[in-house]
Amino acid sequence: MASVSECFERLRNQGRCALIPFLTAGDPDLETTAQALQILDRSGADLIELGVPYSDPLADGPVIQAAATRSLQNGTRLDDVLQLVKQVSPTLRSPIILFTYYNPILNRGIESFLKEIAEAGAKGLVVPDLPLEEAETLLRPAKEYGIELTLLVAPTSPPERIAAIAQQSQGFIYLVSTTGVTGMRSQMESRVKDLIAELRQVTDKAIGVGFGISQPEQARQVMNWGADAAIVGSAFVKRLSEGSPAEGLKAVEEFCQTLRSSIAAD
Repeated sequence: MASVSECFERLRNQGRCALIPFLTAGDPDLETTAQALQILDRSGADLIELGVPYSDPLADGPVIQAAATRSLQNGTRLDDVLQLVKQVSPTLRSPIILFTYYNPILNRGIESFLKEIAEAGAKGLVVPDLPLEEAETLLRPAKEYGIELTLLVAPTSPPERIAAIAQQSQGFIYLVSTTGVTGMRSQMESRVKDLIAELRQVTDKAIGVGFGISQPEQARQVMNWGADAAIVGSAFVKRLSEGSPAEGLKAVEEFCQTLRSSIAAD
């Protein structure tokens, strides 16, 4: 499996925009998550974000919060997520990016956490509540374990902070499309177009846009604005949670294929 940055380099050489679906590990159960990861991998995903369920997910909207709550109530813990990644990652083409809050990392110990996720097969890491000022505590050891730590740029970030985040972020830059939490929005904010252009002035790293993309038209819009990736979370989590696991998996497969078609190179 390629690294996150290698995956983006390959896609850029092919003139393709990446599709990055998000799932919450353990919702509705770990076996369904494993099947969903494999389905996404063969249905057009280029990279996959896997959320570690957490009791106080500050950046997540109601759909993903509910998924995390269900997963935790089912007994899912970090060790279970790592075992899942270890089991599934050898069968995937798409690199797995773990999405977790900082407290579980501190609880496990930074070195231990990074060593374990690397051994499990994860390639990237997103920590939404890790500010730039404290990122160095993770950035340096992550690099030693072959884990690329991606930092987030908010729509409210001033130019000097955007430039500093772009310089430090690994793998790609995660551009948050809207203020507030994750969730499905009816339209993309035009500010995103300006932010992508602003980032292009200070970095040649890949830019992924997330928080709010829920429709194929929105994914295509951010691609046309110059994004290197469309990150889609709540819309996948919602589909997987509705009906039986088999019905949820079918809905995820069809939606992934539709999204992939919407951002296919012309």
